[in-house]
Amino acid sequence: MSDDRILDSIDSPAALGGLDDASLEQLAREIRETLVTTVSSTGGHLAPNLGVVELTLGLHLALNCPSDKIVWDVGHQSYVHKLLTGRREGFSTLRQYGGICGFPRRSESPYDVFDTGHASNSLSVALGLAAARDAAGGSETVCAVIGDGSMTGGMAFEALNHIGHLGTRMIIVLNDNEMSIAENVGALASYLARVRLDPRYNRLRDDVESALARTKIGAAMVAAGEAAKESVKQLLVPGMLFEELGHKYVGPIDGHDIHAVESAITRAMKVDGPVIIHAVTRKGQGYAHAEDKPDTFHGISPFEIATGQVNGSGGPMSYTEAFSHALVLEAARDERVVAITAAMPSGTGLDAFAATYPGRFFDVGIAEQHAVGLAAGLAAGGRVPIVAIYSTFLQRAYDQVIMDVALQNLHVVFCLDRAGLVGEDGPTHHGVFDLTYLRSVPNLMVLAPADEVELAHMLHTAIEADGPVAIRYPRGKGVGLPLPDEPVVLEAGRAEVRRRGTDVVLVAAGRMVGAAQAAADLLETDGVSASVVNLRWIKPLDLETVSWAACSHRLVVTVEENTGIGGVGGAVLEALSDLAIEVPVLRLSIPDCFVTHGAMDKLLAEVGLTAEGIRGAVLGRIEGLPEHAAHAEDTDGPAASRRRSR
Repeated sequence: MSDDRILDSIDSPAALGGLDDASLEQLAREIRETLVTTVSSTGGHLAPNLGVVELTLGLHLALNCPSDKIVWDVGHQSYVHKLLTGRREGFSTLRQYGGICGFPRRSESPYDVFDTGHASNSLSVALGLAAARDAAGGSETVCAVIGDGSMTGGMAFEALNHIGHLGTRMIIVLNDNEMSIAENVGALASYLARVRLDPRYNRLRDDVESALARTKIGAAMVAAGEAAKESVKQLLVPGMLFEELGHKYVGPIDGHDIHAVESAITRAMKVDGPVIIHAVTRKGQGYAHAEDKPDTFHGISPFEIATGQVNGSGGPMSYTEAFSHALVLEAARDERVVAITAAMPSGTGLDAFAATYPGRFFDVGIAEQHAVGLAAGLAAGGRVPIVAIYSTFLQRAYDQVIMDVALQNLHVVFCLDRAGLVGEDGPTHHGVFDLTYLRSVPNLMVLAPADEVELAHMLHTAIEADGPVAIRYPRGKGVGLPLPDEPVVLEAGRAEVRRRGTDVVLVAAGRMVGAAQAAADLLETDGVSASVVNLRWIKPLDLETVSWAACSHRLVVTVEENTGIGGVGGAVLEALSDLAIEVPVLRLSIPDCFVTHGAMDKLLAEVGLTAEGIRGAVLGRIEGLPEHAAHAEDTDGPAASRRRSR
């Protein structure tokens, strides 16, 4: 890149106003170079940002931010916005611990007016900002930028309905790139495709009404009444869906034409009511590998610019890959198995299932509530639906989990990918609440595998079960174990004692089992003998093993990658209270805060969930505790106790 880049002179959007057309085009190229170079090193959402370079430039040319306000739906496409709003010099720290967040963050800049990370809420938020403006007698422009993928979410339509009813002055930019993460599906996508591609729409958009009035037939229709005229308009005019909801429609326009975007925004600002600007863009624009594989480059790890190949992609299979492989095998065994995703077939590992069993696969778009409701109906109809959704996104369908599935004890299997901390995507994507919000639901069983082998066994167990089951597993690589050819059904509510000691017992769930085992090795060098329990079942809890653990050790330590409020630690304490067992308990978990973004090793260290962190916490707590007089019959573990009781 040149040493005298135009981008290096842009410290705020106000600097854009002095650039001529050639300079703006050069700036767009420099922004794309910066995006590719940075994301190749840090990882991140490349294709969405390459697709909104000109769109963002046009927005900031027309608007006066931060007085005017832009709400970015999801927010993963805000990198260009960040480059133009004073964060250029620190952009190399994107998504790094202590660096720039990959999503809008109010605490980071006054230009980021709302923290976003989940889809389809921008229209509601923008309406709220516009209503607050009107109440205060303000005049600023409020603009929401929402993708056609996010527009498939029900919340967006709820907001469209309300905005049209109120007639509030605001602008909605519909960024139409035919993609969410994967290719968009559904009737709305088909409608937008017709608007985008049909030459009649572009030809007749602006003059259909005047054309009708100039012809005898049209004049007769107008004379006959508004109903006839509107019927013809709906056949010929794009955006009538939005017009019928009370929004003035503009477009489709070329979202890669800076001045077309600027002009559309400027004209929309003069309208006293809601305006939808339909901008057509191409995801991955300007980088061939991202253009060819926009789904792969939607969110990508560090990669080689020349080849587009992800760095360090070898090693053990990920939990997502293990789930994908195991599910295809389960579907071959059981024709009742169907799979559901909310616009993320590749992210959840369901792409292989979709390719193998297309008739048994459902992609509902960004609509988690609908996904769970659909699953409930499928289960009521005799299918076994596998609902694969990221932990953080299942939160959006909590009511359906309770009312549509658990209340009727329907056999739906929830597979929660990205449970626990997820690294660089940060607090909007950390899946650290699922144990809390699922454990309280009646009828619902909850499991957490310690490795990819257990994941295969748990999936088989869940499919063979009766009633709703949730399996939560982390992002990233497994431990490197080969998957079983014939998975087994795990005994319900039965934990696994992986190591026996006498001083302290580490009761761990999921990925934390490995950390607990490593901590036990470290504690051994400190003269502390530690047992390790792989809990496996969060609900139902293994009360016998919990009782053995409490009665056989000086200290019980729970270790979980979930918030400490209502998770594994809470479950163990509740059980000990019900069993009337008094024992010191140390709970190690995600603290009661929103954890920042950064590399996983840094985040786990920050919250004390590394082997060293567990070791230090145990040593700090066990010092001064009385020696434990364990009963001889307790030291062999819960299995021995069960044998003696028979």
